[in-house]
Amino acid sequence: MTVNRQQRQTPEIDAAKSFATGSNAAAAPELTLEQAIGAQIRSLRRRVELTVMDLAHAAGISAGMMSKIENGQISPSLATLQAVAASLNVPLTQLFASFEEKRDCSYVKSGQGVLIERRGTKVGHQYNLLGHAIGGDMVVEPYLITLREEAVPYTGFRHAGTEFIYMLAGEVMYRHGEETYHLQPGDALLFDSAAPHGPERLIKKPMTYLSIIVYPRESVVSNKIRA
Repeated sequence: MTVNRQQRQTPEIDAAKSFATGSNAAAAPELTLEQAIGAQIRSLRRRVELTVMDLAHAAGISAGMMSKIENGQISPSLATLQAVAASLNVPLTQLFASFEEKRDCSYVKSGQGVLIERRGTKVGHQYNLLGHAIGGDMVVEPYLITLREEAVPYTGFRHAGTEFIYMLAGEVMYRHGEETYHLQPGDALLFDSAAPHGPERLIKKPMTYLSIIVYPRESVVSNKIRA
């Protein structure tokens, strides 16, 4: 009697594949050393707003070789990496950082979020930062925001990225651009935070909501360079 192993294994294998991730995000790639170094060089180059040609010229190599290094297609010599690092004004070890980095995890106990001062602090909005990651291409800022009795409306918030709000307690009319939304506990709002936004009418105080702001880390560096 012949046993069809593929048929016997299919349900378990399919289930494992189906639930490998809880989102539609692509699986985290396992990079080779060359690919990790190349990706790090590309990231550092973009942060200082250099083209491939600019960096290649500064490091004394051809643009074609620089392109191959960034794409992880060749294994550059130590001398070449030193020249690239010097041109980027970073230590040589930083080129290996993405290959050696540990994956961030932030754990904050209840009631121990860091009190942060932001623009809304002046109008009575209290911000507790619930986590922070130092690595990755994206910055994620999760805040527990509380508006007590002395808080006043403010719709002038505007910043890069995307923001997600989840209402926990209280009631508010929240403005985003030209639209207003009536938020009650359990309601959620996801929006482009480049448009003016903020609580327009505080219906029931005190109120608390979770605010998660996501934006590219490169935008932080660019702002610092312009400043």
